[in-house]
Amino acid sequence: MTTKEIQPTEYAPFYAGYIKAAENSNLLEELEICLHEFIKFVQNIPMDKFDYRYAPDKWTIKEIIQHLIDSERVFAYRALRISRKDTTALPGFDQNDYVANSDANLRNLQGLLTELAVVRQASLYLFKSFAKEQLTYTGIASTHAVSVRAIGFIIIGHQKHHQSIFEQRYLLA
Repeated sequence: MTTKEIQPTEYAPFYAGYIKAAENSNLLEELEICLHEFIKFVQNIPMDKFDYRYAPDKWTIKEIIQHLIDSERVFAYRALRISRKDTTALPGFDQNDYVANSDANLRNLQGLLTELAVVRQASLYLFKSFAKEQLTYTGIASTHAVSVRAIGFIIIGHQKHHQSIFEQRYLLA
């Protein structure tokens, strides 16, 4: 399963950049590979950068890692519900509220990375459990149609997006 099989009607326009960031990758392989690349990347960030904000209203690297964890949990839950043909429209979530109430900056880096790895392993096993047909099922999340397979690539692209933000706005400062 690759992004080439996904139609633009399978995700909200907002997610197009995330789908593009996961372009030409195999869903299951990339869910695993990009996690390891991300952890290795983060472990090479200087320690003084983890509590750094490039602007007063921006998140720290620790907060972004917590955001990735929280978002992946939400996305995986959506994929599960949609794969089981639950037709209930799934609400959005306010990422800013989640970060503000996470206490991520009080956590140690290794704990955050371990939690991210555990959440990803759960997501990986969830996506491995889906039959090919289940990956094509669509539902409504945040008022937009989304397919199970698109959600998998959104998880990948979301992580890659934030890694790019780290490179551009946190490490070049």
